[in-house]
Amino acid sequence: MLLSELTKGNSALITKIDADPALKRRLGSLGIVRGETLTVKGCSLAKQTMEIEVEGTLIALREAEANKIHVTKNG
Repeated sequence: MLLSELTKGNSALITKIDADPALKRRLGSLGIVRGETLTVKGCSLAKQTMEIEVEGTLIALREAEANKIHVTKNG
């Protein structure tokens, strides 16, 4: 499933990042890498942006970025 399909409070394991090399590097510098666990902290009303927590860091992502991150939902 895609990160953008999760809702507030969901946790998931990152399984794949399907993005161009520049975006992969940027996400990697924020700790968003395969094998890492993340938690969705909130979403905008239209789900255009979402706030996630990775390794204790809060990160805001656009919907287009979240659509490139494949995850497996925990629990």
